[in-house]
Amino acid sequence: MADPSSYRPKPGEIPDSPGVYRFRDEHRRVIYVGKAKSLRQRLANYFQDLAGLHPRTRTMVTTAVSVEWTVVSTEVEALQLEYSWIKEYDPRFNVKYRDDKSYPYLAVTMNEEFPRVQVMRGHKKKGVRYFGPYGHAWAIRDTVDLLLRVFPVRTCSAGVFRNAARTGRPCLLGYIGKCSAPCVERISAEDHRELAEEFCDFMAGRTGTHVRRLEQRMAEAAEEMEYERAARLRDDIGALKKAMEKSAVVLTDATDADLIAVAEDELEAAVQIFHVRGGRVRGQRGWVTDKVEEITTGALVEHALQQLYGEETGDAVPKEVLVPALPDPVEPVQEWLTGRRGSGVSLRIPQRGDKRALMETVERNAQQALVLHKTKRASDLTTRSRALEEIAEALGLDSAPLRIECYDVSHLQGDDVVASMVVFEDGLARKSEYRRFQIKSFAGQDDVRSMHEVITRRFRRYLADKERTGEWSDAEEPGAEGGAAGADGAPGAARTAGAPGPDGAAGDPAVPSVSTLTEEDGRPKRFAYPPQLVVVDGGAPQVAAARRALDELGIDDIAVCGLAKRLEEVWLPDDDDPLVLPRTSEGLYLLQRVRDEAHRFALAYQRVKRAKRFRSGPLDDVPGLGETRKQALIKHFGSVRKLRAATVEQICEVPGVGRKTAEAITAALAGAVPAGPAVNTATGEIMDDMVDMDGRDDAEEPGTSGGSPGEPVSTGAPDDRRGLER
Repeated sequence: MADPSSYRPKPGEIPDSPGVYRFRDEHRRVIYVGKAKSLRQRLANYFQDLAGLHPRTRTMVTTAVSVEWTVVSTEVEALQLEYSWIKEYDPRFNVKYRDDKSYPYLAVTMNEEFPRVQVMRGHKKKGVRYFGPYGHAWAIRDTVDLLLRVFPVRTCSAGVFRNAARTGRPCLLGYIGKCSAPCVERISAEDHRELAEEFCDFMAGRTGTHVRRLEQRMAEAAEEMEYERAARLRDDIGALKKAMEKSAVVLTDATDADLIAVAEDELEAAVQIFHVRGGRVRGQRGWVTDKVEEITTGALVEHALQQLYGEETGDAVPKEVLVPALPDPVEPVQEWLTGRRGSGVSLRIPQRGDKRALMETVERNAQQALVLHKTKRASDLTTRSRALEEIAEALGLDSAPLRIECYDVSHLQGDDVVASMVVFEDGLARKSEYRRFQIKSFAGQDDVRSMHEVITRRFRRYLADKERTGEWSDAEEPGAEGGAAGADGAPGAARTAGAPGPDGAAGDPAVPSVSTLTEEDGRPKRFAYPPQLVVVDGGAPQVAAARRALDELGIDDIAVCGLAKRLEEVWLPDDDDPLVLPRTSEGLYLLQRVRDEAHRFALAYQRVKRAKRFRSGPLDDVPGLGETRKQALIKHFGSVRKLRAATVEQICEVPGVGRKTAEAITAALAGAVPAGPAVNTATGEIMDDMVDMDGRDDAEEPGTSGGSPGEPVSTGAPDDRRGLER
């Protein structure tokens, strides 16, 4: 723990103006971002007697070793810069609502020639109309199923649509009247778009017009004695009314408003939001957060507004935003919301009438959400703390290992040897920190040697970054001059207080300095944060290899252990016998979770590499031949066999293929053995396609696999030798 007085700036050095400040830990990682109307007054609150601070604030200031700030012109700019930095740095001590963008929306893709109605999650896309969010995807599908009777808009995927157009036969929905079948030209593109716009109008709240129109058409059909058509229209009206009943009118003045309620205790807070459009509740969502510092309800509301409306693709700001408490001060937030909407926004506390009654309903939902959350997490929080304490006690550590890294090696009979690194912080997986490696110093199967290589590469990068922490430059940081644009585009001055100088002494707060540890965007390099415990998947040989790699690098402050899967034994370096933890031990259970996650992540990457190798072909070895021209060649000749029989002149006829490339293609195909479409033409040379963003050839890829970091990739390749995998 650090003494806050060691990096406390002098009061006269801190400007008495609006700005945003950042606390950094010993590894230069940003751990807290805040804003203030007066930086001098706000920062002084952090450097009072530790006994008078909130427990979480005390933990934050003792974890930090430096503080820096950026001066801006107005409080609105401070609000915007604070939000952008929280999103960029993901500080561990900031209020972060656990909203992972997973709430489903009903989306209409008006940016396509034939708009499609579907369920969408994640970030919003330009040209798509969104309705919601909804609590469950099935609620969207129920609503859509009712409305397709009246608005038979396309709901099929692009592949189904193309297949129907090719065969001239619509899908089942087209036959039962729940799709107008534009794929087979039963309806023109213009008429289908008009149908989609009517669907959007109904979902936007203009329901009465469509119901009255159908009632009029039903009456006309009855007068003309077309009773079957009248019966269908009657059923359509019933479907619309049933869909309308799912979102009853709550505000009789057809208001567009968002209602935000907060339920909190000393440790956590739950936020519930009701989205009201056209007087009807169109969606609901909820967040829960840990209160890492002493914070008011108004400040929680402010953070919720940032989360809700801060993204460029975030929710549209309605005309009214009703809250339980106003931020202090409220004017910058009001101005920011007005700027996001483009017109006036009423941010207020409802006092009476329907809006007050609806706010009470939202508050009850927030209270219930907090109770449910605490019921689910109470045991989880206790269990995680006990597990970390048990691990520290069993391994003889001085303190609980708050950051654990686990490594595993995976291969298929010695081919496609890869390794994984997973990270658990405070007992929870931190998937953004996952990394994956390809073994490249040797060929074949050797788990011990592979483990030694991976540990060496990971901590060699850590030491390289650590050595550069003392290399402080006198060059000015972007935005160091008053009024100049900062690194994030915000005006102001960035200054660092308490940062060590070249000789290790505290630097002059008035002199800007930049650590080469940080990337250009200011975030720590990916391997700059060390663990307290390294876990390897394996027994004594793997543990010895990991310990030897750390010893060779001169690292003696990181504990190492291994977990052997056969008997779930914990192996320590230089111990002849394993450590056997009780089967009921929470510490053993946490180690198992960490080990299994590393195994899963390594196996997922190994399968991706294997599938990629199986799908490779002779054209992959032609230098300068990209995927576009490969496809053009196959399309022109029809198959690789016909391309192999073609002459150089015939290949040159393909657009974009010159004579030099054609000769290279001919040579590559002449040397390849035509063994079918899935030929591995690898030469045996160890390839390393894992190059870092800056071009280094020993870099490791982050754990991103198509979805959220750390998720496995489905390759679609058959796996009939899964039993041989490790």
